[in-house]
Amino acid sequence: MSSTALPVLVAGGGIGGLATALALVRQGFKVQVFEQAPEIGEIGAGIQLGPNAFHAFDALGVGDKTRGRAVYTDYMVMHDAIDEYQIGKIETGEAFRQRFGNPYAVIHRVDIHKSLLEGAVETGCVEFFTSTRIERIEQDETNKTVTAIDQNGNRWMGQALIGADGGKSVVRAQYVNDPPRVTGHVVYRAVIDKADFPEDLKWNAASLWVGPKCHLVHYPLRGGEQYNVVVTFHSRLQEQWGVTDGSKDEVESYFQGICPRARQLIDLPKSWRRWATADKEPIARWVYGRATILGDAAHPTTQYMAQGACMALEDAVTLGEALRVCHNDWDKALPLYENNRVVRTARIVLSGREMGRLYHAVGVERLVRNSLWKNRSQERFYDAVAWLYGWNVNNCLQQG
Repeated sequence: MSSTALPVLVAGGGIGGLATALALVRQGFKVQVFEQAPEIGEIGAGIQLGPNAFHAFDALGVGDKTRGRAVYTDYMVMHDAIDEYQIGKIETGEAFRQRFGNPYAVIHRVDIHKSLLEGAVETGCVEFFTSTRIERIEQDETNKTVTAIDQNGNRWMGQALIGADGGKSVVRAQYVNDPPRVTGHVVYRAVIDKADFPEDLKWNAASLWVGPKCHLVHYPLRGGEQYNVVVTFHSRLQEQWGVTDGSKDEVESYFQGICPRARQLIDLPKSWRRWATADKEPIARWVYGRATILGDAAHPTTQYMAQGACMALEDAVTLGEALRVCHNDWDKALPLYENNRVVRTARIVLSGREMGRLYHAVGVERLVRNSLWKNRSQERFYDAVAWLYGWNVNNCLQQG
C-alpha cells in the first residue's frame, strides 16, 4: 500500500489533537485519533482566549461554533491582593478588536472541546478510538510509514504521526525523554454558579489579584451563569506533577495576608481540583522522521500567560499551512512547521516563568511591579501584546 493512502495518526483527543485533526482534514487527509480515556471529552474549568485563538478557530472552520459559546470581556485587570491597588487595565472592547481583528474572551474548556469535536465529526474524515493509549512508535523509512503500538499490542499504520498527547507525552518520551521542571506552584480551580458569586466581583472581565507568593483569578463563563475561580500559591511541600482533589483548609492557609474582597473567592467553592504544576525546558527539535509533537507535548508551560490552549491551536493551524505550501510533502512540511513554532512557543514558556515571578512579588519587588504600568495608555498596552495577539493564519509561516 502506498503511504499516501494511509491515514494520519494523532495521539491524543484533547484540544490540540482535535484541532490537528481538523487542520489535516482541510488538507485532504484521513485522520485517526487515539484517546486513552474511555470517551472523547474534556475536563477542567475556564480558560482565556486571545484574538490569536479566534484566528485559529476561523482557520479550522469552527469560529462560529466557538464564538457562540464564549463570553466576551470588557477588559483585563490586575489588582494588588493586599491593598486593592489597580496595577493595570487593558480594555478589550471595540478598539482592541479593531487592533487585533478578533475579541478577547473567556470560555469553559469543555465548550472549546465540544466545538472542535463537532467540527471533526461533521467532516466524516476522522475516526476516533477511545481507551487506546499509544505506547510506542516504529518507523519504516523505506516505505515512509509510521506504526503506533497501543497498550494492547495493536498496531496502527499511518503516513505520519502527531503526538498531541499532553504534557506527559509518550511520543515525546520516546524521542526526547526529558524530565519535567516541577515549579512548586499549586493551582486550585473551581466553577461557581452566578447566584453564589459575590456581587462586588461580578465584573465582565478577566480579573487577576496578585499577592505575595500567590494570586487569584476570576471571570464569567457560559453567559455569566457561572464564574471561574482559580487560586495559585507556592507550596510548602515537595510537589509531584499531577492532579488531585483539593483541600479547602490547605487553600485558606496560604491566603492569610490578602484583602477581604479578594479573599472571599477562596470561601466560595464546595470542592476544588488541585494541580501541582510543571513545565519543561524548551527544545529545538520537534520532528523525528514522520513523527512530530504538538501542544503541551511540544511545549508544556505554566498557566501565567493564559496561552496553553491557544498555542496548541496555533500549532495545528501552522502544521496545516506547512502541509499546504509544501503540497502535502511531509518531509518538507514537518521541518517548516517546527521552524515556525519553536521560538514562539519557547517565548511563551519562558515568559510564563517571568510572569509567575511578577505576579507573586514580595517586598520592594512588589512595589516595583505595582509601578510598572502607571499612566500607560491603551495603545501602549496593545503594542506590548502585539507579538502575542497579532498571530494569524496569514503570518504563521513567517519567521521572527
